[in-house]
Amino acid sequence: MGKIKSLIWNIKKHWNTPAEGNYVPYKEVATIGIAGFGINWASTLASAIGLSANNFIVGASIGLQPMHLQIMLILANIVGLPVAVFRGWFLDNHKLPGGKFIPILLRTPIPIVLISTIFVWLPYEHWEYRTKVIVVWFMFVILSAFLGFYNESFTYLKQVVSPNAQERAHVMSISQILYSNAPSITNFVIPTVAGLTWGMDNIWTYRIIYPGFTVVGLIVLFIFAPKMKERIIVPKRPVEYVSIMDSLREVAKNKYFWIINSATWLGFLEGSSGVIINWTFNYANNGDNKVYMGLANTVIANAALWSMLLAPFMIKWLGKRNLLILHNSINVVLYGCLFLVRDNLVLMCVIFYLTTFVNTFQNVYIPNIQADMRDYHQWKTGVRVDGLFTPLTLIGTILGFFTGLVIPAIYEKMGLLDDYTVLYNDELRNNLFTVLIICSVIGSIMNLIPYLFYDLTENKHRGYVQVLKIRAMFEDYGNGELDNDQLIDAMKIIEAAKSNATKKPVDKSLSKQEIREIKKYNEFVEGLPFVVEELGKFNTERYKAKLVSAKETVVSGEIYLYDNWKAEKKMAKQLPKSTKEEKLIRADALSLAREKKRSAKLLSKYGKDNLTIPNDEIRKEIQRREINTAQERRQAKAELKAYTKGVSVYRRITKPYNDARNLIIQAENYTHLAEIEKVYESVKLKVEN
Repeated sequence: MGKIKSLIWNIKKHWNTPAEGNYVPYKEVATIGIAGFGINWASTLASAIGLSANNFIVGASIGLQPMHLQIMLILANIVGLPVAVFRGWFLDNHKLPGGKFIPILLRTPIPIVLISTIFVWLPYEHWEYRTKVIVVWFMFVILSAFLGFYNESFTYLKQVVSPNAQERAHVMSISQILYSNAPSITNFVIPTVAGLTWGMDNIWTYRIIYPGFTVVGLIVLFIFAPKMKERIIVPKRPVEYVSIMDSLREVAKNKYFWIINSATWLGFLEGSSGVIINWTFNYANNGDNKVYMGLANTVIANAALWSMLLAPFMIKWLGKRNLLILHNSINVVLYGCLFLVRDNLVLMCVIFYLTTFVNTFQNVYIPNIQADMRDYHQWKTGVRVDGLFTPLTLIGTILGFFTGLVIPAIYEKMGLLDDYTVLYNDELRNNLFTVLIICSVIGSIMNLIPYLFYDLTENKHRGYVQVLKIRAMFEDYGNGELDNDQLIDAMKIIEAAKSNATKKPVDKSLSKQEIREIKKYNEFVEGLPFVVEELGKFNTERYKAKLVSAKETVVSGEIYLYDNWKAEKKMAKQLPKSTKEEKLIRADALSLAREKKRSAKLLSKYGKDNLTIPNDEIRKEIQRREINTAQERRQAKAELKAYTKGVSVYRRITKPYNDARNLIIQAENYTHLAEIEKVYESVKLKVEN
């Protein structure tokens, strides 16, 4: 009872104002949860449409063959490649009124609801097979374009709700408990009503039952989504437009990106057995149990509640990497058990309950891992990238052209074509289930392997975020744009770092509140070594060498033909590499020589007189230009493309100069720490009085 009272008191206290060290008040957590409810329901029908033999709409209801569906999906993904690249570029290079992601969430749901509703109301029952294939594919491509913006915006929004990784895990967990009720309700209501009426394999279920949820979802979404907030730690300089290729070159250097995505690409078979439970209810015992499918799905989905409640504590206890490894290891065992109980519906439900419990952990830790990876990228490169990680994930889409053929090939090899009534045959169905279970076991093992190389710990991430705050403070001070809240937040970190703050011992005789505060302080202290390293980096031999090179590069001028890059590369290779610092100095020199090589080759190719100097007014003029004819539209499009490419070439040519100039400016800004400390003391006095 005391714990409940303490929880209620804590919620009341921090309903409108977050606790110290946090960013998100409980009111906003509730807002995210309710908004997520609407976001889920608005896309209920759209999310139920997929080009897969597992899909009740296009498979069992419309009657398209598994292999045909996979070929359609491959073609849709080919068309979607440039759309996904554009989406990533747009999300990173545009900030609409209201934020980076929230405006997208408010602009895309109505087209999604309209297109998905039209999709299911088309008269498929009166068309020949070829017509159905063409129309389904065309509608799916259009729907996917909007869904991509919609789903990614919500995913990225959750990742930038707080720069504090542990708080972000709590926010995701609590809000997800709220909005996960949306699919829980639909997973109960829709199959239950369908079982009493048309069935899940009849198109009328999707024409009549689904649309009501989408309308309610739209209403909730439009009320609550505008009240959410985005918190990205970046200096207050304007958004710089960069080309897609320039961003991809930087993203490709992020080692954690490759670890995270290769796990997904290698583990493509893991979800193979997910279809077993619904097919068992729908087709085993001549379909007599189909009316109970909604109830079973609801009970199984209830397992997600407990894992979402536990996820933040498991992350805090084990760390995201260890939790992921534990999750996948348990999955291997559970899928193996599924093989033993595939003939017993009750035990099968128990196994699926447990797999749901285990798998739901990733709904919290995977977005957190991806957010950590983006923060690491910003710390490493100085550039904030969100959307432009997406285009490189299209490697997985291309791989999927081939790996995606595996399961449909298994279906057809074992006798499942366009007539899904063959699943009433117990022998055929059980043989198919056996193969799918084996595939899931293999997929779980393959998904696990890459994460054995993941070493981005919670301590490292805390340090990276603290460094980002300090860098933003110095840059904004140098530009005359530093605000008091930002100053106080960053200077508290610097004060602790300069005082050589150490962890406090945890005395079990203290109150729980005091112990929590000590633990939070100790977590804060764990990131300070990165801050100390950042503040002192310009006193190291490495950064002294970088500054010497930077000043030489800047003296050469912005447009300079680095025809001596070969000699510099040769000299860099001859540098000593006995110690860690020597290796870093050598690596920096080699990296600079390679940048100069790229610059020299581009300048020789395009010529100094043919470069496009960045001028945002040119881009805006083209985009605002009044278009009256198709010819004028083509002309404007060509000019914008030429301008963007020209700017990309210019930035790549001037990259050695710009990087050198930015480093010199940063070094200069860091010398103003004493001035900033005086401003900080003045601000503190005003706040205290």
